[in-house]
Amino acid sequence: MNRKHWVLARAGLVAMCAGAALVAQAWTVGQVAPMSGAEASQGRAYAQGMRLYFDQINKAGGVQGQPVELAVLDDVGHPEETVTKTRKLLSESKPVVLAGYFGNRNLSALLESKALDGSQIPLVGYQSTDTRVLASPQMFSTRAGLAEQVAKISTHLATVGITRLALVFEERPDAQELTALVIKAVNPSGAKLVASAMLKSRGGSDKAVQELQAAKTSPQAILLVASSPATAAFVEAYRMEGGTAQVYATAEADIEQLAKRLPVEYMSGLSIAQVVPSPYKVSGKLNKEFRDATIAAGKTLDVPVSFAMMEGYVNAKVIVEAMRRSQPVTPEKMSAALRGLESYDLGGYWVNFKPGQVGSKYVDLSIVNAAGRVTQ
Repeated sequence: MNRKHWVLARAGLVAMCAGAALVAQAWTVGQVAPMSGAEASQGRAYAQGMRLYFDQINKAGGVQGQPVELAVLDDVGHPEETVTKTRKLLSESKPVVLAGYFGNRNLSALLESKALDGSQIPLVGYQSTDTRVLASPQMFSTRAGLAEQVAKISTHLATVGITRLALVFEERPDAQELTALVIKAVNPSGAKLVASAMLKSRGGSDKAVQELQAAKTSPQAILLVASSPATAAFVEAYRMEGGTAQVYATAEADIEQLAKRLPVEYMSGLSIAQVVPSPYKVSGKLNKEFRDATIAAGKTLDVPVSFAMMEGYVNAKVIVEAMRRSQPVTPEKMSAALRGLESYDLGGYWVNFKPGQVGSKYVDLSIVNAAGRVTQ
């Protein structure tokens, strides 16, 4: 082979390699969440749920000819780590979208750090009830908001004649906004807040129980807006002191985690707002699709099936649909596609960001009976 032919052949080989690299290049979804620590089971399950759907999409050819990959960093549930790891993820992995973040303090710290401001990258799917997070134009929630959850709970209670409610929540900077939101959400059902208490980090549960017991009007039910560890600690303290009011928790609490932390006698009567369909049923198209995905994954699942896994799966479906509508797939185009997502049916679960940043209104209640079984 003469030099001219060798150069042309080499150029062709380089072009082929470049083409192969282009095909292999993936759309990266970035997640910073607790993969270790107290909230690890939720973070890992959410990530597994997203991977389930991304694997399905990749086996079918990916999105616009490229696979979707999930890049995950562990923040151990610490707000400062959420910020640091997000900066690292943005710099090194160049994701087109962020997803699956956890915690009021974590999301608040991320927004205050302005780590997302320069990139304009959207964050799709998170677990936080901080009212300031809900107002951020870069945050897209694929679950029902706190107002919808509280309204569902209060409407249910009104049907059984319960209208005197107490609000118990973890310490947070937007406490006044939270209280106002809850009052507004329960008003249509005729319910009233007769007491409230804040859970602080140390000894917070015992003090909150004392405050409720000292209230002039005894609540018939307690509305709990708190993480799984804080919810478990309060329920245990309240029941140990002889508290008999029904306890209703928002979706910040994870029913599978609570079942591990609390004995059956304390779990009995506990109700939790669920913002995705049950992963244990096959009553709808989405449920069946999720079940088939978990069966196909088999032993590769490194965590048990859970509501958090189902939520991750739902979130991945929304992300992929936004990718399909983005030409090309960039953070800016993803944001625009999400804002244009209207009445999108995931199989009986509808997502609508037009208008607003909260895409779903789906809320169901899981209730633990005396035998420790969950009913809906």
